[in-house]
Amino acid sequence: MNEQTSTVKLTLKQWLTVDAPQSRFQAKCGRVWLGWLKFSENKLAMIGLSIVIGLILVTIFAPVLAPYDPLAADLTQRILPPGAEHWFGTDQLGRDILSRVIYGAQYTLLIVGLVAITAAPLGLLVGTAAGFFGGWIDAVLMRITDVFLAFPKLILALAFVSALGPGIENAILAIAVTAWPPYARIARAETITVRKEDYIEAARLQGTSNFALIIGHITPMCMSSLVVRVTLDMAGMILIAAGLGFLGLGAQPPMPEWGAMVSDGRQFLLEQWWVATLPGVAILIVSLGFNLLGDGLRDVLDPRGGCLLYTSDAADE
Repeated sequence: MNEQTSTVKLTLKQWLTVDAPQSRFQAKCGRVWLGWLKFSENKLAMIGLSIVIGLILVTIFAPVLAPYDPLAADLTQRILPPGAEHWFGTDQLGRDILSRVIYGAQYTLLIVGLVAITAAPLGLLVGTAAGFFGGWIDAVLMRITDVFLAFPKLILALAFVSALGPGIENAILAIAVTAWPPYARIARAETITVRKEDYIEAARLQGTSNFALIIGHITPMCMSSLVVRVTLDMAGMILIAAGLGFLGLGAQPPMPEWGAMVSDGRQFLLEQWWVATLPGVAILIVSLGFNLLGDGLRDVLDPRGGCLLYTSDAADE
């Protein structure tokens, strides 16, 4: 009875940091808490997290935050410098640049999100299959991966978009196609290491199928490295998307995409600097935020020195 009473009186922090967790769920929550404590000690990582959260909030509340319609043109207000009425000035068509930058965050987050949820699972699937089965399956899948890795991402994305036609949908598809090979390499390396562990052999002796082994035991062990790599690659995805928009192959006018805005303002760069510079600053800040966030996650999720948050059930046991 006394033991039950003392358990009830535990604070949340004590429950998370108890030396002897009473359940697997409690142990996982404790690992997450320790990971957060280590992450919060990194000031640069917290700045990166703040930037990413700010991007998400701006995307959600864009209709509230934008003072003007981002597509509304007013030639009487064209090329106005930053001031009280237009904080970021206006472009060559009299559109408010601040409103266009705010709405452009939606396209940036859309591109990053869709690429991450398509390229990462594809790379994880290819890498775990190659590492687990080995032999000719490994050879074929890795040679295909090597072909994609042989070309620079931007050049390959340009080729795909040129073939498919300009547009934000085709740009997202092209970036996703060029982004998955590094994830396959990481997943393969992790799988080769994990597949020889004792708990994998124990699960195999219990009759667990290859599919269940990959999904239930090997894939979770690859997640830490994959999450870090995806976060770090998001800055590159943003730059590639901006590059495609700059070349007119990404989002099409009048969509307020940051790369296209830089392209529209390059002819005014020397005299009306704000037209191209301010969207470029937005690209810089968001890319920096994802890089700082990725560095912080790498310190936390590194299985060799951080708090490993992803483990399989068999490994926990």
